Amino acid sequence: MTEMSGVSLKRSCVVVEDDGAPAEEAKKQRVSECSLPAGTAEPESESLLGTGNAPGPLEAVNAGSGNDNSATQLEEEEEEDGLSEEEEEEEEESFADMMKHGLTELDVGITKFVSSHQGFSGILKERYSDFVVHEIGKDGRISHLDDLSVPADEEDPSEDVCTVLTAEEKQQLEELQLFKNKEASVAIEVIEDTKEKRTIIHQTIKSLFPGLETKTEDREGKKYIVAYHAAGKKALANPRKHSWPKSRGSYCHFVLYKENKDTMDAINVLSKYLRVKPNIFSYMGTKDKRAITVQEIAVLKITAQRLAHLNKCLMNFKLGNFSYQKNPLKLGELQGNHFTVVLRNITGTDEQVQHAMNSLKEIGFINYYGMQRFGTTAVPTYQVGRAILQNSWTEVMDLILKPRSGAEKGYLVKCREEWAKTRDPAAALRKLPVKRCVEGQLLRGLSKYGMKNIVSAFGIIPRNNRLMYIHSYQSYVWNNMVSKRIEDYGLKPVPGDLVLKGATATYIEEDDVHNYSIHDVVMPLPGFDVIYPKHEIRDAYREMLTADNLDIDNMRHKIRDYSLSGAYRKIIIRPQNVSWEVVTYDDPKIPLFNTDVDNLEGKPPPVFASEGKYRALKMEFSLPPSTYATMAIREVLKMDTSIKNQTQLNTAWFR
Repeated sequence: MTEMSGVSLKRSCVVVEDDGAPAEEAKKQRVSECSLPAGTAEPESESLLGTGNAPGPLEAVNAGSGNDNSATQLEEEEEEDGLSEEEEEEEEESFADMMKHGLTELDVGITKFVSSHQGFSGILKERYSDFVVHEIGKDGRISHLDDLSVPADEEDPSEDVCTVLTAEEKQQLEELQLFKNKEASVAIEVIEDTKEKRTIIHQTIKSLFPGLETKTEDREGKKYIVAYHAAGKKALANPRKHSWPKSRGSYCHFVLYKENKDTMDAINVLSKYLRVKPNIFSYMGTKDKRAITVQEIAVLKITAQRLAHLNKCLMNFKLGNFSYQKNPLKLGELQGNHFTVVLRNITGTDEQVQHAMNSLKEIGFINYYGMQRFGTTAVPTYQVGRAILQNSWTEVMDLILKPRSGAEKGYLVKCREEWAKTRDPAAALRKLPVKRCVEGQLLRGLSKYGMKNIVSAFGIIPRNNRLMYIHSYQSYVWNNMVSKRIEDYGLKPVPGDLVLKGATATYIEEDDVHNYSIHDVVMPLPGFDVIYPKHEIRDAYREMLTADNLDIDNMRHKIRDYSLSGAYRKIIIRPQNVSWEVVTYDDPKIPLFNTDVDNLEGKPPPVFASEGKYRALKMEFSLPPSTYATMAIREVLKMDTSIKNQTQLNTAWFR
């Protein structure tokens, strides 16, 4: 076990990219449109480098849930939330300047390492394709996209049916679907006019060209089928209630391969093209944006044929491995995620790399909550969470809306200044062109319910986003307590530690310490339904919460949503399926391994020279849900993974 030292902070070329923008764009990284809670793009997911296995910000995206923020609403608000190019230019700012007042690992209790090896430098996520995540399903299989074929189904239009459209008509319809056709519609004359023939044409167009609607028109005594884009709310209606064969499972499961887009964005795109609401999709966990990710998705009563056709329409997506199943997917059903990560331009010797990776494989890493859990601005999300738990609603409002040093520029700063000057929510809201962010939602709530009803105003923010604030506080406490536990007792189980037997936490007694290892030990996130260790760390929990004006013996909140039941979390995680190799290369832009799509296209794997200008560490490992890959990589590099520290270390990050 070692502690983070000043030496490790002086290495000059480690770069951890967590901003979700390509490196070449980072120089012009615009300040975030709004200061959402940590991981708002992927709430409780492990954000950019985590396994990402918790609900997305919209509960709506999971089958059977409400639809607080449906694609309909997104489209309706698109105009009011749009920024002109000129406004966007004004918002651009050096990311380093923006992060001057951000958090470091020390600020959130991340202070210890488990291994004694010497750290080294490397560039992480120089290219988003250097970070690939494959979901591990509940059966333990790693998801891969390796089959684009559509399962044969007698209910789908046959090849014979598809011949009702000529090649020219198909081209016109495809151009219309992709908005390449200046015309608003395409008219197809029905040569042999029968109701059956018209029905076949209608079905064929809708099946082969998702996003298009059809209608029959009489023109000068002739019948035409007119195809056009469905618009507005009609485009986002529930799936067409056509007959769905009883013998076919109601859900089409498929593997989604995506590049540089988070799961929620991806589902919103798919739903828009399919003319359905996002809440008919389900999945087991959200995945990162700045990565290539492969995961299973299920959708209610949409055929594999319609889904497969999207492969012709969409960039940076591929859908395949289709099958029909009886049930949707449920959040948390997965076993974890398998990561393939490249650290480019490493400085460590082969011996250092070997030592570091052997330690990761044999011992593991401290299961800290990563930096992305706590936000990137001068007001950490755990402070808001603490104020919620204290029932200090004026402080909650002020923490979210008050001006903050160095965190933002432009319209959000003007909004905050207006708020500080006038305390008028309507006036502050007018300064904010992007109204779907937390600040905009809270101001809208204050305008609706008044300044004396902050609780209701805050309630306008989607539930998952609100809960992330208090989960952030729990994570903050947990990180600090685990650092203290390791400081006081080292990397061995001791009497009074907690272990899980099934779902129940029990104490390690003096006479059975030898039956456990440090990998069995868990520690609680504070709540009303957990027990605490029977040694000095119990007192440390109490002291920390007392200092925050919270009663560890009463974690129930008068508002039920904010009552914390607590949970248990292993303090050390040992990754599975760990492998690695050091490769040399000359071109910093070349990919260093093949993706699933590369393999589908028959691309040969990269060939490495025995000598090259640069060295890279390619590593693979599997992690359980709710663990952070950043923390595993931190253990290898011995480096502070905070964006603040990385931007201070190396201006090359946003070159």
